[in-house]
Amino acid sequence: MAEIPSSPAPATWFKSSYSGANTTECVEAAHLPDVTAVRDSKNPHGPVLRFGHKSWRGFLAGAPLHAG
Repeated sequence: MAEIPSSPAPATWFKSSYSGANTTECVEAAHLPDVTAVRDSKNPHGPVLRFGHKSWRGFLAGAPLHAG
């Protein structure tokens, strides 16, 4: 498990349900006490985006509307 800087606990990452086994678009997320963290599953030690829970819920609510 990777640790998120400034997080008191290690993150438990899970792969997005839209990430396929053989695709190049693989995203992992981790729910933390104050934020939802998102990273590229092919680069687990790379950059991590952090979203407030309200922003993350808004993104999830709108994502199916814009899916290709």
